[in-house]
Amino acid sequence: MNASEQRYQTPDVPRADRQIRVGSLLFTMVEPHKGHEVAYNRWYERDHFYAGCMIGAWQFAGSRYVATRECKERRYPKESPITLDPMIGSYLAVYWVLDDHHDDWNKWGVEQVNWLHANERMFNERDHIHTALYNYAGEANAPGSSMPVELALDRGYPGMITLIGEMTDGVDAAAVTKWVDGLPCPGDVVLVGAPLPLRGDRPSDVPDTQADNRVLMLAWVTDDPVRAFDERFAGLGDSFAKAGLGEIVFASPFRATIPGTDTYIDELW
Repeated sequence: MNASEQRYQTPDVPRADRQIRVGSLLFTMVEPHKGHEVAYNRWYERDHFYAGCMIGAWQFAGSRYVATRECKERRYPKESPITLDPMIGSYLAVYWVLDDHHDDWNKWGVEQVNWLHANERMFNERDHIHTALYNYAGEANAPGSSMPVELALDRGYPGMITLIGEMTDGVDAAAVTKWVDGLPCPGDVVLVGAPLPLRGDRPSDVPDTQADNRVLMLAWVTDDPVRAFDERFAGLGDSFAKAGLGEIVFASPFRATIPGTDTYIDELW
């Protein structure tokens, strides 16, 4: 057998042996202005998802999520440096960038979005709530799962849980990954990310809301994301703090959007 035939004899391929690896990611949570929700959703999925991201060099996957009122009502803490108001931050998109190509992709991305602005291809009636870059820091799987995180955005999961923490001094993302893996892991697969800086030449409507001690946890679930949040994620803020890792500053379930439809738009507030 050649190398590829040998590599894929088992479902769980170690990260070091994966030929396609997540290296970094774009996490962009946005709030459309009231009255513009339908047009925003259509613009993003029919134009910007592709023209602003998916056609880019070194980017290999992307997916969109939405937080309905039911999702937002479960967010904690109620006062967060991420959203300020828990009822904003309705739409979320996540994109994978190939390992070792973050700088190449980031340069292309800023140039492309500036070109889209200049050519009236952007959408003014929306606010960036938390648009940030994160470096892959680790991943964990639920018992019995061998799902590689590289496929998570393409799997078609019904939803995803987002947790953002602020780590105490001396704690790093590797310690957080170990904590997630020992819960046992509450998602089918979970990615842990550490913050990366935004470029200074990015468009002026993208504020820098990042902090150096942040850690991102994205958990994809096979069951209903709201029910999963209630059953397995609602208490993780306390667990994170009791483990001496720091504090969770944003926790929320999100449902997967249904492309080509306006589903969930009447449930945002």
